[in-house]
This record gives sequence, structure tokens and C-alpha cells, in this order.
Amino acid sequence: MSRGQDLLVEIGTEELPPKALRSLMESFATGLASAVDEARLTHGSVHGYASPRRLAVIIENLATGQDDRKVSQKGPPVSVAFDGEGRLTAAANAFARKCGVAPTELGRTQTDKGEWLSCDIVERGESAADLLPGLIEASLGALPIPRRMRWGDGDVEFVRPIHWVVLLHGTAVIDASIMGVATGNQSQGHRFHSAGAISIKEPSAYLATLEKTGHVFADFDRRRELVKDGVESAAKKAGGHVVGGEALYDEVASLVEWPVPVTGSFDEAFLKLPREVVVSTLTGHQRYFPVADDSGKLLPRFITVANIDSTDPDQVRDGNERVIRPRLADATFFWNTDRRLALASRTDTLREVIYQQGLGSLGDKSARVASLAGWLADALDVDAAPVQRAAELAKCDLLTGMVGEFPDLQGTMGRYYALADGETEDVANAIGEHYRPRYAGDDLPDSTGGQILAIADKLDTLTGIFTIGKKPSGNRDPFGLRRAALGIVRLIVEPGLEVDLKAMIAAAVAAQPAGKQSADEVAVEVYGYITDRLRRYFLDRDPGLATETFEAVMARQPVSLVDFERRLVAVQAFIELEPAASLAAANKRIANILKQAGDQGEAPVKTKLFQEEAEQQLWSALETARQVAGPLLEAREYTQLLTALAELRGPVDRFFDDVMVMVDDKATKDNRLGLLRELRALFLDVADLSRLAIA
Repeated sequence: MSRGQDLLVEIGTEELPPKALRSLMESFATGLASAVDEARLTHGSVHGYASPRRLAVIIENLATGQDDRKVSQKGPPVSVAFDGEGRLTAAANAFARKCGVAPTELGRTQTDKGEWLSCDIVERGESAADLLPGLIEASLGALPIPRRMRWGDGDVEFVRPIHWVVLLHGTAVIDASIMGVATGNQSQGHRFHSAGAISIKEPSAYLATLEKTGHVFADFDRRRELVKDGVESAAKKAGGHVVGGEALYDEVASLVEWPVPVTGSFDEAFLKLPREVVVSTLTGHQRYFPVADDSGKLLPRFITVANIDSTDPDQVRDGNERVIRPRLADATFFWNTDRRLALASRTDTLREVIYQQGLGSLGDKSARVASLAGWLADALDVDAAPVQRAAELAKCDLLTGMVGEFPDLQGTMGRYYALADGETEDVANAIGEHYRPRYAGDDLPDSTGGQILAIADKLDTLTGIFTIGKKPSGNRDPFGLRRAALGIVRLIVEPGLEVDLKAMIAAAVAAQPAGKQSADEVAVEVYGYITDRLRRYFLDRDPGLATETFEAVMARQPVSLVDFERRLVAVQAFIELEPAASLAAANKRIANILKQAGDQGEAPVKTKLFQEEAEQQLWSALETARQVAGPLLEAREYTQLLTALAELRGPVDRFFDDVMVMVDDKATKDNRLGLLRELRALFLDVADLSRLAIA
């Protein structure tokens, strides 16, 4: 086995996109680790590092080369390798030359298809120095980069121009060209705190050398902790705590190489603005951290993180304060100007704004959402008037100056403007909440009106885009339909909204303009799309849930997702019962028998045709089970129902031990098939247990 040494590869670039830096770092480390594994280079732990101007990977104890390996070559069949007199043919000699051995050294291998000539050869391993440049370039080429740049006279493309490449295996430089740049051991430090190239002696010295000599914390996670600790400490000194820090720590850590927190302030008069406006101004435009007191009230303070340890920190503070002042002044202007027009006065203008080609204007969308929200409110026995009013106004804030400047405040500003116009809190809250959940893990609307409006808005988007034939394909999802579908699932399941999913989809599709497909076809596609997200939702929520369990319930296509969840819980509980494996196997056997028999009959079972005691016993047990199951099914007590049906194990096992179903006598056979059909139907009232895989 080749001895190992640590490997360092550092790609030095122009400033990398901050929101993508962590994913680029992780992808580079993961990709290179996979590449060296596939190249049969043994190694230890793999570490990814990144700062605004570099991506780096250290692989511990990477082998200096591949181990030699024995490879078995398959030659021609023996029948072809020898002629009728037992002499080697041209095919056999050619195979020997290919293997580099004398014909007499060839072996034979026996297979189920006959005997073949064979040859075992030793394949010499390549050196890591020869393999690594190609592996590194391939890993860089596979990074998740939406748009690549080209620079200089070459045709190399990357996320940003590359200026240097460090490539060390142990203390030795691997001489190569990576993305058109010659490798070496010379890195670069901080743009302002460091001058000239920095020599990296060996991979293990990489982080310490950059920190001490280059004023760069190259370890992303450590730099993030420095940002977080520094910001939180500064906020405490300012008399409060950080607001929404977790959303910014990664991004700020991606903007600085030597984080230095700076506390600034702004005019207290700006705190008259809605809280979200101040927070969005500070965080969205400038990546500043707002500060609030113990009661949650914003303070006229902010924390910024400089990328320089200035000898004159007051000048840095003043510069940041000068930047934020006009931003807050602009927000104040929008706040005052927008309120001069009531939201309702903007509804006419919505009709002039195209929502999507083929789906009309924003006014058309608002009308469809209002209609669907009314349908949902009626289905849930909720007053429809407030939620329909909210639907009519929900998109009006898109036409305001504030949302034009701060798109992340859509909905939020609609709520404030609605309250300023004298709309009820129910209407305003529904407007403010209807975009939730905006992303995975986001909070759901708190109000029922907000939940209804959010479902209606997302379902209108989903059915509309499907109607015009622009459903997602592959990884492309420009309209965010996967997020919308998952949002609908969460909005129904988590609050426990009892609604007929198929009927709701049909109502949404019926409101859309005519498309290429029929309304029924679109409804079926949308139902399938939402239930695909339902599968992902439950499997992600419960790591112990088996796909087969989900499919067992999905086979019944429940129209209520709340009902679906209760069935799922019941089947999971059933699986833990001792008779479960036997009954699942019996259900599978019954399904196969009925399928092979082509059984479509619905004739009642005739007890007078029973010939075996096991038939009568199963029928009696089935009758008893039906009496117990009926009330439980009506009450949706599925767990108790399946527990009761577990008592059928004994009669079912005896039936299959003692009774032949597919007999020659047609009447007897059909009667036994009918008995199995009724037994299966009883279980199918909850789920298709034949789909379960229980050991």
C-alpha cells in the first residue's frame, strides 16, 4: 500500500458570491473526496475551507499512488481458441499478445455459458501526482455554478476569475496547470492587511499560516463563530440582543476574511416605521444586524462586521451610519407616500399587470383566489367574507413603493396598509400571512383566514401553471411549484384542516382559462403532484416510516389529507403487532389470487356452498369483524380497527392451510374467491396491506 501524505489544494479567486460560498466549499470537498475514492487513492479525513477569495480542500494521509491490482482478462471461447487438431488459433494468439504473455501462460475460466481463455495481469497503479490535476479540474467543473465567467484570452470558465492555485502533497508541489493557472505553494492573504505572496510549507500549516501571516481565517465555520460571537457581544454592550442573526451569519462570514464587529446607530425617529421595514433595511441592503431590547423593541443601534481591523474605527462607524441613513429615509418616504392611496384603490391597476401569459392579469389571479378561498371557507364552515376580502386586496401591495424597494416585505406591508385603511384585523392578518410558508421550515399562518388564503393562492398558482403546460421538468422549477405543493400539504395537515383535496383541486382547475389538456386531466396531474410532495413530507418528518407503508395508504387515495395521516399512523401501529407479518402476507396472497383469477364478481357469498370447516370459521370471524369495524371506520378510529382485524389471523391461516381456492368446480371456486374478496375489502377500508414489506 502506498504511504500517505496530506494534500492541500487551494483555488484563489476574485470575491466569490457570498450566498453560494458554503455550498461551493462543501461541494468541492465532497466532489474531490469522491473523485479520489473512485481513483483508488486511499486517504483519511477530508476538510473543506473557504473565504471570500478562496476555496480549499485538505485530504489527510492521501496515498502517493494507486496500489497495483490484479485484473482478469477474458479471452475467446475455448471452442474458438483451438482448431480441430488442438492447435491455437489466430484469436488465441492475438489474446496472448494483448495480455503480454506467452500462449502457454493463458488460463481457462469455466462459466455457465462455457469455457473461455483467460489471463490474470497486474495493472500498475498510477501516481497521485499524475491523477490529481485531472481529478481537481473535474471536481471544480462539477460545482453547482448557475453562471460561469470567462476571463482573459483563454476559454476557461469558473464562477470567478482564478488568480492562484496551491497544490501540495506533503511538502512537495505537484506541478500542473489547474483551470489554466500554474500550481505552486504561494497563496495570498488579506487584501489590505497582507502584502505579497505567502508560502505554504505543508498542508498542516495552511490555516495557521494564513491566520498569522495573511490575516485570513480560512476555516469557514470558525470564521462564522467569530462573526456570531463578536456580533452578539457587541449587541450586549449596546444594551440589547441581535435580531434574526442566524439568517445572516453565514452570509456575513462569506463576505469577510478578518471579521471585526462595529456598533453603529441611527436616528430614533426611524423607529416609527414598521418594525419589519427597519429590519429589512438593515439586513437586506447592508447585512447589518438589528438590535432589540429584552422586551423585543428595536433599539436605534446596529452591528456591522468590517473586513478590516482599522486604526480609526470611528471612521468605519461613521461611514456605515452615513450609508444606512438615506436607506431609512427612503423607507420613510415610501411608508408615507404609499398610505396616501388605499389598497382597495389599487385593484383596478392589478388588472393592468400581467400575471402570466395565458393566465391573465394579477387582477384575474386575485379574482380566482377569492373564489377558491370562498369555496374553502364554506367547506371548512368558516365565514367567507373576510377571507374573500383579503384575497381581493392581497396582491395590491405589490404595486406600492415599499414592496418595490423591499420585495421581501410583500404581504407584510399589505397587512400594515390594510390596517391603516380601516380593514378588520381578520382581513389584514390574512393578507400578512398568505405567503407563508415561504421556505422549508417556515412558520404557517396563525389565523384560519391566513391558512385558507395561503392554500388558495398556492393552489391557484399550481393549477394555473399546469393548465398552460409549464409544469416542472427535471431540476427546473422556475415557478416554485414544488415549494407551493409542499406548502399546501403542510397547510392542510399541520393545522388539521378537513377538506376534500380532489374537490378543492377540481374547483381551482375549473377557474383557470382553458388549456391544452382537459380540466379532468389537469386535476389528475395536480393531485399526483401534490401527493408526491405528501410522500416526501411524511418520509422526511418520520425517518422510521417505510415507503411501503406510505404506498399502502396511498393506494386508497384518501381525499382528506388529515384522514390520510390518521390511516398512516394506524398502519404504522399495526406493523408492530405480532400478527401483522402473517396478515400482510395473506393480503398479498389474496391480491395475487384475485388478480390471477381475473375476479370482477360482486355476487354475495353463499354459506351453503361451504365445504370445509375453515371456510365457515373464516366467514363467521369475518361477520364478527365487520360488526366491530363499522363503527370504528365511521369514527376514523383506524388504529383500533386494524388492531381488531388482527384477530383474523388464526381463521385466515387455517383457511389457507385447509382450503384450495382454485378448484375445478366453478361455483365453489367463485364462492371462495368471493370470500377472499370480502376479506380483502375489509382491510382495504384502511389501507392496502398487501403492499407492506414486513419481515
